[in-house]
Amino acid sequence: MEFLPYLYLIICLVVIVFSADALVAGAVTIAKRFKISDFVIGAVIVGVGTSFPELVVSSIGAIEGNSDIAIGNVVGSNIFNVLGILSLTALIMPVAVSKENKRFDLPFCIGLSLLTLLLVFNFFTGGTEVISRIDGLILLAIFALFMFFSLKGGKNKEVESDEVVTNKQLALGVGKVVFGLAALIISSRFFLDNAILIAKAWGVNEAFIAITLVACGTSLPELAASLVAASKKNTQLALGNVIGSNIFNLSLILGAASQITPLTSSGITFVDYAVMIFAAIIPLVLGIRGKLNRWAGAFMFLCFVAYNAYLILSQIN
Repeated sequence: MEFLPYLYLIICLVVIVFSADALVAGAVTIAKRFKISDFVIGAVIVGVGTSFPELVVSSIGAIEGNSDIAIGNVVGSNIFNVLGILSLTALIMPVAVSKENKRFDLPFCIGLSLLTLLLVFNFFTGGTEVISRIDGLILLAIFALFMFFSLKGGKNKEVESDEVVTNKQLALGVGKVVFGLAALIISSRFFLDNAILIAKAWGVNEAFIAITLVACGTSLPELAASLVAASKKNTQLALGNVIGSNIFNLSLILGAASQITPLTSSGITFVDYAVMIFAAIIPLVLGIRGKLNRWAGAFMFLCFVAYNAYLILSQIN
């Protein structure tokens, strides 16, 4: 019986890869049909869709009164999305960073990350570290604004495409997106459950599991979708997936979880938040010339390794 969790991990990884391929193919078809930019499709459809595991985990954590799971999942996922997923994507294929990304999308993510930090440490009201229900409503409003401006901006752009997408192809594309998302979320959840079983068998505590295994496990859909998009040379969709997921995590997930119960953050350290802010800023800095090249990807991945080494050392001490 002991080998079964490892077998399930392998099976889930295979399903994740195939479902991510279907999701990306369907998303590209929708983008071509409605002439919406790949970045917006990545941020709105792929990014939001692949973030549903984080929404479920954080909501369950809030319902059970475990705010560290709710917040740690978001913080860890945002770090993993950039320093883990985006770095690997850039190592496979240099990621294009458009003027619109530098002018709106990346600064928006940075500003939201800073605002979340201020809310968590009660910068505006003082007192204990908490995201109140009012704070959550602000975050939900920010999510609505991001969705509105992203869709409006995406529709206003003239996206060049010589391919004519028929209604039949559009229906097939939508089907692939629905199937891909469902399969990604279900297989990722089984992967996460078995990974946690293995970690507990090795004697790893729950706080460490929350910000590493839970965060990385719930980000598997983003990882699979971004790597598949990069392999198809669609790096704007991959970038949109990462940035859209991070904005979704901070605004909708924390906003929704705080409506269930106000969120405290005693188990997540300032270092974790600082790394999250760093992860939000670094794509703008390294991509200022319009591209995240392989050297940038290598640097971000080394930062990811260093952060996880710090977490492991903290666990040992």
